[in-house]
Amino acid sequence: MNYPIYLDHNATTPCAEEVIAAMLPYFGTHFGNAASKNHPYGWEAEQAVEEARESIAQLIGAKSKELIFTSGATESINLAIKGVFDLFPGQRQHYITCQTEHKAVLDTFAQLEQAGAEVTYLPVNSAGEIDLNELEAQVRDHTKMICLMWANNETGVIQPMAEIADIVRANGGILFADCSQSAGKLPLPDADVMCVSAHKLGGPPGMGALLVRNLGLLTPTGGQEQGYRRGTENLPAAIGFATALDAGFAWVEKAVRLRELLDAEVTASGGVVVAEASNRLATIGSYRMPGVAASSQLINFDMAGIAVSAGSACSSGTLKTSHVLGAMGWDERSASEVVRVSFGADTSESDIARFLDVWRNIVIRAKAA
Repeated sequence: MNYPIYLDHNATTPCAEEVIAAMLPYFGTHFGNAASKNHPYGWEAEQAVEEARESIAQLIGAKSKELIFTSGATESINLAIKGVFDLFPGQRQHYITCQTEHKAVLDTFAQLEQAGAEVTYLPVNSAGEIDLNELEAQVRDHTKMICLMWANNETGVIQPMAEIADIVRANGGILFADCSQSAGKLPLPDADVMCVSAHKLGGPPGMGALLVRNLGLLTPTGGQEQGYRRGTENLPAAIGFATALDAGFAWVEKAVRLRELLDAEVTASGGVVVAEASNRLATIGSYRMPGVAASSQLINFDMAGIAVSAGSACSSGTLKTSHVLGAMGWDERSASEVVRVSFGADTSESDIARFLDVWRNIVIRAKAA
């Protein structure tokens, strides 16, 4: 198969060669279970897991004892939110999140509401940003957690996490930052709980971490991971996760230039840059092509050998209008004309030039129709 130009790194990233090479021995020669305490295979596996944990912690600015390995961001989100909820059985509980959060967060809070919790869903302005005054006004005596995504997975909009942290510290509660898209590309924020996903930063799928500054904030479930997560630890993926982080993110500087080029050329051809005036993560751009449905654009890009997406990969197959754009005030028709472009370490200027060529051709054909 002739694989297309890949511009959907927000959905998942390919593992670098050094990541694959680092993992391979742990599928064969070093195959032990870290929970096996009675022989060298288990001892070796346990040591490797803990070395990977220590490496990841150092690379992201944490302590190894604060890291819980998980299967990815969705599990981490569930562990964090439900783990706090279970700490206060029978008590009145209030949570604050945002209308533009990932579905993994919104679905989990919907479950908490069914269990009796109160949840405030903060609105955003047309730039995709929350109102800090509104956040502070919504904090109550029984607010247990404020859960916000640092960089939005569809638009790249970065919330002012330092200011958010100040509000949380002044008013009480736990700050949970979803760092799935931003980890490695931005320094970790001053949050009590954070989630990171390996396959968003060049590591293997099915691997992530929940960073908890104080494990007393969560309800233990028993099993592995200091008693906070049941299941055999994924040794090869832990090694791959650490290796991917160690590879670094110097390429993000290149992404800044590529996104600036893309923004300018899309605008020049009559397109609309989503949240153009906002502080956005450099590796994400969302663009509206007026008059052309995203579904039609995707077909044209696919035929031209370019892989992009419309919204989140976790929901793009549903053909529903983006809840993120809806929260930002976009009408359904305009929102249905938006595609997302996201960069990785191997994205080149020629990739972006090819995307722009195809974009312009679609625009020309649409005007002629």
